Amino acid sequence: MGGFFGVASKNDCVFDLFFGTDYHSHLGTRRAGLAVYSKEDGFNRSIHNIENSPFRTKFSSEINDMSGHLGIGCISDYDPQPLIVRSHHGTYAIATVGKIDNLDELVDRLFEHKHMHFLEMSGGEINTVEVVTALINSRCNLIEGIRYAQESIKGSMTIMVLTHEGIYLARDKYGRTPIAIGKNDEGYCACFEAFAYLNLGYENYKELGPGEICIMTPEGVKTLVAPGNQMKICTFLWVYYGYPASRYEGVSVEEMRYRCGANLARRDQKESPVEIDTVAGVPDSGTAHAVGYANASGVPFSRPFIKYTPTWPRSFMPTIQKKRDMIAKMKLIPVHEMIEGKKILLLDDSIVRGTQLKEKVEFLYESGAKEVHVRSACPPIMFGCKYLNFSRSNSDLELIARRVICEEEGENIPMDVLYDYCDPDSDRYANMIEKIRVKQHYTSLRYNRLDDLLDSVGIDKDKLCTYCWNGKE
Repeated sequence: MGGFFGVASKNDCVFDLFFGTDYHSHLGTRRAGLAVYSKEDGFNRSIHNIENSPFRTKFSSEINDMSGHLGIGCISDYDPQPLIVRSHHGTYAIATVGKIDNLDELVDRLFEHKHMHFLEMSGGEINTVEVVTALINSRCNLIEGIRYAQESIKGSMTIMVLTHEGIYLARDKYGRTPIAIGKNDEGYCACFEAFAYLNLGYENYKELGPGEICIMTPEGVKTLVAPGNQMKICTFLWVYYGYPASRYEGVSVEEMRYRCGANLARRDQKESPVEIDTVAGVPDSGTAHAVGYANASGVPFSRPFIKYTPTWPRSFMPTIQKKRDMIAKMKLIPVHEMIEGKKILLLDDSIVRGTQLKEKVEFLYESGAKEVHVRSACPPIMFGCKYLNFSRSNSDLELIARRVICEEEGENIPMDVLYDYCDPDSDRYANMIEKIRVKQHYTSLRYNRLDDLLDSVGIDKDKLCTYCWNGKE
């Protein structure tokens, strides 16, 4: 994933830009960058690797040398950004959040222009922000270029462009990722996570609609392209990625998770009640779901795991999955008094590969837990995401649900069979859940139903992307 923050201020913006970008550290693990513009000094930029240290430690010293009234910052899981580009549109800085599924096709199309080239990163990869920039520059003005880039890209693309005039904000054409705008007496800011500007003295101003393009200056925010009618915002933002204090489309992340857990509890009590001593959540995002479950069920909430945060920030997580799994395990410290002899219901935001959760459950048993009942706040993840870089899975077979289905049905599975496995009322679904339970050594296992999950969000279900759970675009 990735997150960004932009500021257009009547005064120097660097303080707000630094802390606003830092508030997006939970969304990216590899690269971070800041770019500013001032009339006196023009454009200035800094990019750092944040794989082994937090954002603030990398930028805290050099921001004293940066100044400007306009600025953008980005934290990314993949590409170094923002980039500074000189083109027939003038000089600008650009940062993006999204995923390009047809990258090779777009690069080949751009190479038809004989003098086009891209700088190759280590590993032979091309910075996708460069590709977005090339698409923008192939049109006669920035607005046409941004629209052309978003129409050409299969996947999703939300774009922030810093020019000497102001900051252009372009939400993905289907609104798969958000842009929220805040306002104070000195100007405006724009970001992925709305909570990021609250402690900086901004108040909520507006959220961009799908496909909407605006220009943000210290004096105001002007819509240049009106929002479209079709939206497919990622539902997983509420389930997992979103910070608890944030909100999307007016819906609080924390409140949604309470409702989600409560719906799971009510479904359990109605269809398959279990006798438990305590309800617990896998930190951090599983905690709020567990609180909702505990409140609705009347079973006490406890914390058998405590996340150690002083020296293990989110941005420390490496990109190699094996090492990520190891560090994720090391970050959680057990509280044996909350475990020994207990029948525990453990709630996680999702079960993707199943590796980390299986280790946690086995550790609970080793620490004396009597039973461990597992609940997932979302349905089984059946399809790798086509629209966002929310998982490093290289194949659907890395998903535990798909591996179990493959063992049952073989490799070439017809879509109608997969859809049947997505139906929580089908025999195939029940068989899949039981096989996962046995593989993972859970006392019992239940996933949230998609209809209950969408009810927890509370907005029109047609505006929500559910592809990873049901394969429906």
